Amino acid sequence: MADQEAIPAATVIVMRERSGVPELLMVERAAAMSFAGGALVFPGGRVDPGDLALAELHGGDPDESAARIAAIRETLEEAGVAIGLAPAGRMLAMRERLYAGEPMGELLKEAGAALALDALVPFARWLPHGLKHKVFDTRFYLARAPDNAEPLVDGNENVRVFWASARAVLAMAERGEAHLIFPTRRNLERLALFAKFDDAVADARAHPVRTVTPWIETRDGVEYLCIPDDLGYPVTAQRLDEAVRI
Repeated sequence: MADQEAIPAATVIVMRERSGVPELLMVERAAAMSFAGGALVFPGGRVDPGDLALAELHGGDPDESAARIAAIRETLEEAGVAIGLAPAGRMLAMRERLYAGEPMGELLKEAGAALALDALVPFARWLPHGLKHKVFDTRFYLARAPDNAEPLVDGNENVRVFWASARAVLAMAERGEAHLIFPTRRNLERLALFAKFDDAVADARAHPVRTVTPWIETRDGVEYLCIPDDLGYPVTAQRLDEAVRI
């Protein structure tokens, strides 16, 4: 089977610190969505032409900048949480206009706001292959949650947004209360290792981002979906018949 052409995408793990373990911003995708319908994911989506146009103004690696811009835009659109924006208040008020398709660059000018791309810390990059559905080349970032961030469901692409610890989300999946695709589950297992945001950042910097492309391997007659064992993930294989790849 020929590989699908990969679609550039970005997602952001927004983390807030409360008493006890950190909480993550989770989004439940609408069941009707063609990709990962009904699954719990981190906010994010594809890189669009407007993100690429803005990236050209920031210099550096345009693909990297465009991915960070897409992560910022999608988090604001999908969840009503402003990360990587300074100041953020007026951009929050323009969320509906952004979701309706108004160019982010123009809204930034109107709001007197600027992108703070350094607020996003590279965490991982996943690129599957050999699948029949859409294939996304997805960059994952870490971002600290703004103070008193209150997420808002968009009512279209998602039906629920909420804060929960990585371990709580994994427990929901084990009880059959949540649907997780393979990359989200592996990243949640990794995130469950951290006691605070700074620990997650330190781990990300200790494991330079290398594209994760899972492969199928037969072990004792059983097929497993596997990932490399040197990228910080505590679980690196799952039975193929139990892994959710879409």
